[in-house]
Amino acid sequence: MIITLKDGSCKEYSQAMSVIDIAKDISEGLARAACVAEVNGGIVDLRTVVSEDCALNILTADDPEGLRTIRHTCSHIMAEAVKRLFPDVKLAIGPSIDTGWYYDFDAEPFSRDDLDAIEKEMKKIIKEGHAITRYTLPRAEAIRFMEEKGEPYKVELIEDLPEDAEISFYDQGGFVDLCAGPHLMSTRGIKAYKLTSSSMAYWRGDSNRAQLQRIYGTAFKTKDELSDYLAYLADIKNRDHNRLGREMELFTTVDVIGQGLPLIMPKGTKIIMKLQRWIEDLEDKEWGYVRTKTPLMAKSDLYKISGHWDHYKDGMFVLGDEKKDKEVFALRPMTCPFQYYVYKASQKSYRDLPIRYGETSTLFRNEDSGEMHGLTRVRQFTISEGHLIVRPDQMVEEFKGCLALAKYVLTTLGVNDDVTYHLSKWDPEDSEKYIGAPEVWEQTEQHIRDVLTELEIPFVEDVGEAAFYGPKVDINARNVYGKDDTMITIQWDALLAEQFDMYYIDQNGDKVRPYIIHRTSLGCYERTLAWLIEKYAGKFPTWLCPEQVRVLPISEKYADYAQQVRKELAKNDIDVTVDSRSEKIGYKIRDARNSRIPYMLIVGEKEQAEGTVSVRSRFAGDEGVKPLDSFLEQICKEIRTKEIRKEEVTDK
Repeated sequence: MIITLKDGSCKEYSQAMSVIDIAKDISEGLARAACVAEVNGGIVDLRTVVSEDCALNILTADDPEGLRTIRHTCSHIMAEAVKRLFPDVKLAIGPSIDTGWYYDFDAEPFSRDDLDAIEKEMKKIIKEGHAITRYTLPRAEAIRFMEEKGEPYKVELIEDLPEDAEISFYDQGGFVDLCAGPHLMSTRGIKAYKLTSSSMAYWRGDSNRAQLQRIYGTAFKTKDELSDYLAYLADIKNRDHNRLGREMELFTTVDVIGQGLPLIMPKGTKIIMKLQRWIEDLEDKEWGYVRTKTPLMAKSDLYKISGHWDHYKDGMFVLGDEKKDKEVFALRPMTCPFQYYVYKASQKSYRDLPIRYGETSTLFRNEDSGEMHGLTRVRQFTISEGHLIVRPDQMVEEFKGCLALAKYVLTTLGVNDDVTYHLSKWDPEDSEKYIGAPEVWEQTEQHIRDVLTELEIPFVEDVGEAAFYGPKVDINARNVYGKDDTMITIQWDALLAEQFDMYYIDQNGDKVRPYIIHRTSLGCYERTLAWLIEKYAGKFPTWLCPEQVRVLPISEKYADYAQQVRKELAKNDIDVTVDSRSEKIGYKIRDARNSRIPYMLIVGEKEQAEGTVSVRSRFAGDEGVKPLDSFLEQICKEIRTKEIRKEEVTDK
């Protein structure tokens, strides 16, 4: 047989050979580094026997699949360590993931001390250097084997496999686990690993099933790579909005109020207020929007007309019982049907369009409890919602305008380079989820595709992510843990005007259905706050800071001058405070720095005499003594232009 290698060279053998033996024939060094192999494009174990001509690529830890194999083997080693330390634990699943691996156990919650003990036991297993072998069992025998071992989750997994599935197991010195593989040849192949965290997880992701305990870990080729990754995780932890936002007193949550119902505290409220005022002024004064204010709830009749009752009821908070109550209400999950009736309140001519309705909307969605997280996934939230009622011939340009507005907002916030664009399409294989004919979906999706292509916006296409009434552009950002969150949505709707009998009178006097664009310019304010906390690690651009300047008198003798400085800044709409505590100036400076204040103005005898301030900033450290008027002009310009100053110094 002829084996074609990655570099195009060939090896010829007269008999069947295992991949590991072929690797040894090529190079002992390659065999020692090998983790897994690619045969004719498929990933296989090194123990796989090759018996015919094929293309072969030996993969090491430098290759993604090689590293994934190391991590998968780590998950099995960890499972063995857990069973050694906690024999009554039941095993669930333990796949490799992009950042390492996890394994789910039916067990009591694991503490950090437990994880440390498991790590030590893993070290013993690795040092023992057991060979890892693979074998298969017939279905009935495989089920009986796992039943005898008292592993009900493994039994369920086997029972759910297709009747003709090959049921494989991996044995590492007596510890056997159900697994499709691939795995390393020996436990000795693990060099650098770490258990990073533990959490609760539902069996098979179903909140109605058993609560399990999930342990996360990661592994790398070298200890240096592991060390770099752990430093990265530490930075992530420092940026995690769920921790940092509470530490900075931007928001909190309370059990008796409810999951997914955060309390935005004064500092966080100040940031959201600044964002909201900016967006409303931007939309109304520069983009031609008009404001509406609509109810937070409506009768079920409204949602039945829109289609939400049939397609989205499970995601709504319903007030009442249709079987018992004369009227049933629901908290609104969106504003569109309400604004349609604002449109319908008077007859519209083709000359009136486009009409751009904007509303700062508080919405309610009955998210699953397992999905709740900080400010990114909540049950009550506020968005910069808007609906554009347009003639069909205006649709493309107005859609481009919505994209331009979104890009302007993202650029101003300093996050435009951190997002990805997605064309969210319907799923023709699951057409019952949607309204409208297939040809309408195909046409509208193509219109969006053409717009994105013309504007040279890179995008990916996601099947099944459209709203039930139309395709959309989702602008997504990745949080510190690598999960994508949708920040801004722009939807193309050619269908709901029919549902609500919306029309305008054209130049011929005929009634014509308008098109509708559903869009946000900023998205959810709570989620945006979370995004900005993580983006800037709490060091927001000056214009967004809830406290922009702190005046620090050197002693009580200069408290009156500090108050004069405060009043002058406050007259110019600067958010400023005075630290009048009887503390040493060094302590006050450190406290202001830890509070992430953009500017500290230190005042003493000289500053009072000369009408100046000594400026220290997050951006350049000591900026020297400046006339108060000069500093005022500087910061007012920075706030007015929404400048994002680069951090040039570290906190020392």
